[in-house]
Amino acid sequence: MRYVRFAKNDETAFGLLMADGRIQPLSAAPYAGGQPVGEPVDAASVRLVAPCEPTKIIAVGKNYHDHIKEFDGKMPETPILFIKPNTAINDPEAPVTLPPRSISKRVDYEGELALIISRKATRVSAAEALDYVQGYTILNDVTARDVQKADGQWIRAKGMDGFSPIGPLVTDEIDPAHVGIRTRLNGQIVQESSTDLLIWSVPALIEFITETITLLPGDVVTTGTPSGVGPMGPGDVVEVEIEGIGVLRNTIIDRV
Repeated sequence: MRYVRFAKNDETAFGLLMADGRIQPLSAAPYAGGQPVGEPVDAASVRLVAPCEPTKIIAVGKNYHDHIKEFDGKMPETPILFIKPNTAINDPEAPVTLPPRSISKRVDYEGELALIISRKATRVSAAEALDYVQGYTILNDVTARDVQKADGQWIRAKGMDGFSPIGPLVTDEIDPAHVGIRTRLNGQIVQESSTDLLIWSVPALIEFITETITLLPGDVVTTGTPSGVGPMGPGDVVEVEIEGIGVLRNTIIDRV
């Protein structure tokens, strides 16, 4: 299954990607029991938007050894979690707006594999965890790096409006433990790794999170970023690519 959320004529809908490239509209999100309705639409005639409507994003920090080395070198004993609000969600191909320089002078890209939760998850074991995953997508965990360091915690730096571009689609046709991930800045590869190198796997993360935090249908869990994070500026184009999913592309702009 591969699905998207799309906008047409000022309305949004979820839809299944068909083999011929068209989109079969659904009555609701797949994680809300959506069923096919109406006629397929030409993908070229619509605009893709964020493929989920989460109550929250649970993000994971420091889940690749190489990123830990470039960050602070301190290996955590358990996964580091932080929450990004749903107001941080941004669309594929949409601009990412930088905060005023009085707030932040350095905003970084962080390409990540993310997953969408399919049903309410509380105290889920690792053995059962993948049964609660609707599918996988791409997320750019945009971060105001200087704010992160100044605050001593990560919520404001990573939770600003539009700081979570996500998409362009969701699929259950990949193995989250074995996919390549790369980020390009203006066409140049700046991050390149594989989820083979995750410290905590997707099942382990879901077990750890749901021991104390209930995940709801449509919620997003990110899996951390590999090494190579760096700053973005106005006019830059950032592309995060994950095998079997596609490319999440966004342009960076100044606040008007």
